[in-house]
Amino acid sequence: MVYTVLTTWLALALSALIVGILYLKLNPQFGGNITSERGKLYRLSPNWKGKTFKNLSYTAIDIPPSKMPGLIKAQLTNTEIRRPSKPIPILPLDVQTFEANKTTPNSPPKFVWYGHSVLLLQIHGQNLLIDPMLGPNTTPIAPIANKRFSPNSLDVIDQLPPIDAILLTHDHYDHLDLASIRKLKDKVNKYFVSLGTGRHLERWGIPKEQITEFDWWDQTNFNGIDITFTPSRHFSGRGLTDRFKTLWGGWVFQSPHHQIYWTGDGGYDTHFKEVGQRFGKFDWAFVECGQYNKLWPQTHMFPEESAQSATDANASIAIPVHWGGFALALHTWKDPIERFTTKAKELNLTYCTPQIGEVVVMGQEPKEQAWYDNF
Repeated sequence: MVYTVLTTWLALALSALIVGILYLKLNPQFGGNITSERGKLYRLSPNWKGKTFKNLSYTAIDIPPSKMPGLIKAQLTNTEIRRPSKPIPILPLDVQTFEANKTTPNSPPKFVWYGHSVLLLQIHGQNLLIDPMLGPNTTPIAPIANKRFSPNSLDVIDQLPPIDAILLTHDHYDHLDLASIRKLKDKVNKYFVSLGTGRHLERWGIPKEQITEFDWWDQTNFNGIDITFTPSRHFSGRGLTDRFKTLWGGWVFQSPHHQIYWTGDGGYDTHFKEVGQRFGKFDWAFVECGQYNKLWPQTHMFPEESAQSATDANASIAIPVHWGGFALALHTWKDPIERFTTKAKELNLTYCTPQIGEVVVMGQEPKEQAWYDNF
């Protein structure tokens, strides 16, 4: 009898293991596998240390087991303060303003922020789309959805002007979204991505020849824009076994007349000053601001650090991003922007807080507008 029960439990455990492995392999949400060919490419990177990519500074990402029960309880309670009181609408794209005079010499850059870390950027006549996660849910493989603050966000893709290139900072679900890529792939044929992230795109049907992967400080010229992939202090992974196995970072864009910095996700460190020293004054710096917690202080900045990072990088105007889209941490949904603006004023840092979907033209940045107080 005991033998029969034990055999049954072992069979059930083995079946569950097989089902789990098949789920990981067959569910496209997890992206592509690391082939031996890719493994050889990784080993050529100075940032690949043995079996994973590493940050420039020691970075702890694991939460102590003793803290997990409290974190889970906190995540399941007081949820109303972490979301706006009503859905945040996305302004319809003003295509005429966004596309006006874009090929004129010295035409000012423009951008549209779509909440969280989605940015439509125009510089030197090129339309670039950064981290286009426009899906409604950041947890597509989890039983409980983490829904976007703005409804019908995938419909934004139908409004977009022609896109010259998509850029991806890393492969986390709140930055790289299967539904968005599937809807975008017939609208663009060039992808600039962090080293390793190309394997996900390839699995989702993007031709390999359309993808360029970047290590830190790699640079290319794209139709007159120098694009450089810069370090950040973060991590990566979409499955159970691929943590730290794609790279993460930010982007610098340099045209003959303008210079723009996108920090990407990550904790505060010395790399912001290094970027500022290497490139000089930035017209705009889009800085990560949101989804922080005292349990992961080295992988996401607190708002005060976000403001300081823009100062470190020598930014003329800072635009906080990585907020206004999802509740991925325990802070109130407005806490990032309120704390950022308070610190920016203390630092005499000029900043811009546009509405979601608003077209912003360089030199015509809107003055401080607390639109978020209406939600």
